[in-house]
Amino acid sequence: MSITPQWKDELRARVTLSSVIMRTTKLQRAGREWKACCPFHNEKTPSFTVNDQKGFYHCFGCGAHGDVISWMTDQRGLPFIDAIKELAAQAGMEVPAPDPVAAKRAEKRAGLVDVTEAAQKWFAANLYGPDGESAREYLRSRGFSRRIVEEFGFGYAPDSKIALKSALSDFDDAMLVESGMQISVEDKTPYDRFRDRLMLPIQDQRGRVIAFGGRILESRDGMAKYLNSPDTPLFDKGRTLYNLHRAGPASRQTNRLVVVEGYMDVIALANAGITDAVAPLGTALTENQLTLLWRLVDAPILCFDGDNAGRRAAMRAIGRALPMLQPGKTLSIVRLPAGLDPDDLIKKQGAGALEKLLASPASLLDNLWIFERDAQELSTPEDKAGLKARLLEHVDTIQHADIRALYKRELLERFSDFAFPPRPKRDWKPGSRSTWQPSPRLSSDAASKLQRALSGGARDEFTRAVIHGLLQHPSEIVRHTEALGKLAQNDAKMTETVESLLELSETLDSHGQVAISGAEGLPAPPDNKRYAFLRESTDPVDAREELAEAVALLVERPALLSALEAAKARFDEDPEGAFAEQTRLRERLATLNLRLKEFGRRKAGKPAGTEISREGAEFEQLSDMNTD
Repeated sequence: MSITPQWKDELRARVTLSSVIMRTTKLQRAGREWKACCPFHNEKTPSFTVNDQKGFYHCFGCGAHGDVISWMTDQRGLPFIDAIKELAAQAGMEVPAPDPVAAKRAEKRAGLVDVTEAAQKWFAANLYGPDGESAREYLRSRGFSRRIVEEFGFGYAPDSKIALKSALSDFDDAMLVESGMQISVEDKTPYDRFRDRLMLPIQDQRGRVIAFGGRILESRDGMAKYLNSPDTPLFDKGRTLYNLHRAGPASRQTNRLVVVEGYMDVIALANAGITDAVAPLGTALTENQLTLLWRLVDAPILCFDGDNAGRRAAMRAIGRALPMLQPGKTLSIVRLPAGLDPDDLIKKQGAGALEKLLASPASLLDNLWIFERDAQELSTPEDKAGLKARLLEHVDTIQHADIRALYKRELLERFSDFAFPPRPKRDWKPGSRSTWQPSPRLSSDAASKLQRALSGGARDEFTRAVIHGLLQHPSEIVRHTEALGKLAQNDAKMTETVESLLELSETLDSHGQVAISGAEGLPAPPDNKRYAFLRESTDPVDAREELAEAVALLVERPALLSALEAAKARFDEDPEGAFAEQTRLRERLATLNLRLKEFGRRKAGKPAGTEISREGAEFEQLSDMNTD
């Protein structure tokens, strides 16, 4: 469709902006302008202005700004082309057609809308006729108010195969079949799709009826409880969200969008005053539906039933969302009490109980972790390894590199804390040693290996501090197994040290939180004033956090130096690429050197740039060497 800037200018000139905004927002005259409380954020004093002469609206509170087209897309939540069509109809303008084929398709869709709109009027009239008593009784049993019944357009389809055809005699059989209102069987007369059902119209973002949902009123063998229209030129269930044309504008006020499992849940919430809810139509959330949601809010809230089926539905939605995650775009999840759907919760505990849950939903990452952790028994190492594999499979589907890396780090940290929990210990007080025994002891063989390593090339202050820190907090050896393995791979001088530490960790059993004895023969640790993880007065949690940072710094430097050597070796094959890679690695080394220096100063309690001790100066010399 070719819509030129000139055509859009003509459209804006023909449509009065204030008249469009007044449909959903109450405006008050303010001289030549209009003013109102902003529909894009909650406020008590009007800061939202509309200027018809200039053709734009502006909010001095939140910065919302735009013209009549952006109002339709940003506030009403319509796709651009739907916004253009609705405004053009108001202005009496013809929307440029792209080609005869597309124009014919649009004409056909318009004709099918006439069919569905006529069917809706007929269904609604039937609800209050003699045959609609059972449908009315069902609505009363659900507690739906008359306002809700009329707002959502409930109706009734009589128990007849030809009643609708008789009522819509102005439309031929082909249109009734193509709109989904009748079913065509080869060599037989078409018959009505919906019979003896409570009817509910399904509308697009412009509020036009495009399909129907029907609920049986009396259970019958082989009959589905809910029946939706089939996909038609008007209706694609994977691209449609029930109630979006109402919930979209409401979400501008609440800054949220609630996704429930079915349209009856949507209506139950609306009946309780929660108007920003939508639902998929008999399928799991699709990529197209997620895109529709993210156009309106950054973190739609999934509020599915509190049973196994509801949890599986939430996980299917999460699986669809993971590859599509972008900075700021995610999902939130509300976990309803077991066995309850939103309507049950409202009836048992009131709308306030649901509002409380909606106010503090769990993150996508939290729900992913909890679901996989609780998916099966985790009593063996194999079970736990399976949990880790499942988590990483989810992570690998994330397309955005930064989000994928952050998810991987967070989930692996949670897995590590779960799989290697802290060992039981007595209450700790500052300045005191833990007195529970027995204490694991460094074997003479392991002590000899560590002594040789520390007396050789790995005897600098920082390395000695980290090794003594791991001996003082031996549970951290297991936690950092992967990192230590990389250190051994990239720094041959550390291979024997790492092997000794890992062998030692296998003998710890239940004493992983107790400092290892028998290290008296090793080179002395550095001054513990500069390394909090070596001080007995440091809270164990803080000590382990600082030690983890130190291990990461210790491992990173040899890895960068190894990569730099590899880049130098490739210089003859690819001079330009190798030079660029060396430049990048040297920059990273420079940054690492700064972090190493800051670690020494910060942990000594001195601000950056101040004079440091002799040991601190030696530490800086260590961090500056081997960068060429």
